[in-house]
Amino acid sequence: MRPKARDLICGRQFADTGSVRLAGDRIDHLRVHQRARLGLARTFQECRLLEQETCLDNVLFAAQDKHLSSEVLQAASRRTGARRAITEEAKRLLDLVDLRRYAAEPAGNLSYGQRRLLEIVSSLVAQPRLLLLDELASGINPTLLNTLHDFLLRIFAERQIVLLIVEHNMEFIMSLASHILVMHQGRVLEEGPPAAIQASRRVIEAYLG
Repeated sequence: MRPKARDLICGRQFADTGSVRLAGDRIDHLRVHQRARLGLARTFQECRLLEQETCLDNVLFAAQDKHLSSEVLQAASRRTGARRAITEEAKRLLDLVDLRRYAAEPAGNLSYGQRRLLEIVSSLVAQPRLLLLDELASGINPTLLNTLHDFLLRIFAERQIVLLIVEHNMEFIMSLASHILVMHQGRVLEEGPPAAIQASRRVIEAYLG
């Protein structure tokens, strides 16, 4: 089976040929956690949350370096100022997606769309440079999709983070992306700004017709 590009980028799979670079540096030899430390994060088609933990704790857990020793983590937890700053940022991000009111509730109590929003917030709290988002609009109702749309634009304006989105909701991605690459049957069909993609006869025939 041909590996998916997003799995190659994040390190879940490795290729025999080619290379993966982040800000000009090769990262294809690095493991998942090593790439994460360099600023690469991703979400999945199926939400990956700690459903028994609170929404706030899910976000705070995502902010930790999972590969630090327990002694280092304990020392870091004693830095009151740093812990307070991370907690405040987590609450701010939850507020931006209208989840602040659920901060103390288990993540499993949220609707599917809300869990998707929580997963995205969790992936952003560590402030990655590149965020891979996989089918993020799938299963989200129109109201939450508008919330997600505005949230991503807000985060991009604040951080100038690179968002690499795999998405089949054409209306959603057209209103969000600055550059689109259209794949069809495993090959690049068209590439360019949204206006050019919308006007492409090949894209219209394959997807929009």
